[in-house]
Amino acid sequence: MMAKRPGLLWLFFLLSMGGLSAQISPSGVSAPATQDTAKYVHIRNAEKITFDRSDSATNKEIIVGKVIMQQGKTLFYCDSAVKDNITNEVQAFGNIHINDADSVHTYAQYLRYDGNSRIARLAKKVKLTDGKGVLTTEELEYDLNAKMGTYLNGGKVVNQKSVLTSKEGYYYADTREVFFKQDVKLTDPEYTMATDTLLYSIDTETATFMAATTINDGKSTIRTRSGFYDLKNGKASLGNRPVIEDSTQQIIAEKIDYDKASGEGLAEGNVLYRDTAQGVTILAGITNFNSNAKKVMATRKPLMILKQDNDSIFIAADTLLSVMTVNAPPDTTQKKPPAGLDSAALTGATDPRSITDSLSAGIPINPATKDSTGIKITGLVATDSITGTKTLDLAETDSIRLFLAYRHVRIFSDSVQGVCDSLSYSSKDSVFRFFKEPVLWATEAQVTGDTIYMFTKNKKPDQILVFENGFSISRTPESYFNQIRGNRLNGHFVDGNIDYMRAKGNAESVYYLQDKDSAYIGMNYARADAITMYFVQKELKRVAWVNGVEGTTYPFKQIPEDRKQLRNFSWQYDRRPKSRYELFED
Repeated sequence: MMAKRPGLLWLFFLLSMGGLSAQISPSGVSAPATQDTAKYVHIRNAEKITFDRSDSATNKEIIVGKVIMQQGKTLFYCDSAVKDNITNEVQAFGNIHINDADSVHTYAQYLRYDGNSRIARLAKKVKLTDGKGVLTTEELEYDLNAKMGTYLNGGKVVNQKSVLTSKEGYYYADTREVFFKQDVKLTDPEYTMATDTLLYSIDTETATFMAATTINDGKSTIRTRSGFYDLKNGKASLGNRPVIEDSTQQIIAEKIDYDKASGEGLAEGNVLYRDTAQGVTILAGITNFNSNAKKVMATRKPLMILKQDNDSIFIAADTLLSVMTVNAPPDTTQKKPPAGLDSAALTGATDPRSITDSLSAGIPINPATKDSTGIKITGLVATDSITGTKTLDLAETDSIRLFLAYRHVRIFSDSVQGVCDSLSYSSKDSVFRFFKEPVLWATEAQVTGDTIYMFTKNKKPDQILVFENGFSISRTPESYFNQIRGNRLNGHFVDGNIDYMRAKGNAESVYYLQDKDSAYIGMNYARADAITMYFVQKELKRVAWVNGVEGTTYPFKQIPEDRKQLRNFSWQYDRRPKSRYELFED
């Protein structure tokens, strides 16, 4: 045995002098080219090889200089290596490069490789790349059979401009996906993302959420527990009650589909939208929104809440919209209000019936000079010739927010309740505009007309203007009906309670007279240029007639039936919302 060893060493010396290119089998003898290259790790090149066979259980090769090894279609490059021919294991050192079938390339400074399980354990400046994304870490386990890389002590994936970091990571080469766990953070020039569990596709640049996740672009924040986000196109589909919010608005739903570039989104299921700047909340089954344009269209039993301390206003309708509208130049070619508006008194107001079911629909602002009631209107300005009240002039502002409701509108507050076909509310002037057969109730008073404007202060009723066919009915505790009607009504409130109601233009009144003991002694019917009813503690106490007064007072037991009700009398108490909870019903 001792005589043979120098010959083997001499053979090794001759081979190493010219560089080694032959296959070396586990026994240390050059292997034929037909040997199974998928089972064993074979040496393809080296500047020097030293054999270690110190005992019967040891059969190692120490390989130095421009080392190239191969197993199947996988090539291993390094500065030096120790190959155990018994266990089929390799330890490699310095400038390691694993080329796995020319699809995945892995780099490190240290490698421990099991040729039987084909699992590589790499350390020190580890880098794995598939040509598109780059994974870096200090320790990585890569399974060449499953084509799966794992790091458990922190790692980073860079894909173009996006950088993903986490404590744990699992890379799947076949699908080009990375599964991140624990302290996951994504940084991009346009946003940041933080979560605990995330699946990321390198090819599609799509992140799939599996735990609580926060995305922040500096202007808005998204919070979700499931769904996906297309980082390349900025599109997201979010589940498990996601939240999207910025400095002025918030939207929550069971599911939200969102396009960050356009700001367009669709929220479905128990939707909650808040305009924190205006103190407005919208509840709905479905909501289309645009976060950039700050537009919202809510359907499926939508409900809007205008928040205030003690008397919030609730509004329900088939469709609710919240939009920003800008100043528009007057259309001098238009001589009549658009179809659907009830009179020239509406000119300049926005009738929600003219809005289409699209977030991109324009908001028509109709010009006018002076309507038949004497109210001067420009854009959305209205100046009452009696009170001098000015509502809004669009020339004074670049944009305002409008809240619009249409079809089967109902409103409720402790002070006022109402129904109509459509409604608009401007946050600039705090004016509600009711269109098409509107009816308002305040305590036992009912007000109707072709169109009603309700001015508010701190979201409480302050003034009512009724245009065309104005009619006010006040029911007494004994169910008698005091009434006034006229071309226009003007009502005022104090602390949310009606103070007086004035009728102008062909004004008429029916007023039940009482003595000092509040016993009814008769009824007065009158006509005048203007008639005003004054209320004290929500009850009618006095009536005043101005100019051209004519009328008749009837003893209580001799009141003619045809005088008890003015023309077009209609008491609609059954339509009155009795509580806020009714607005949630069908």
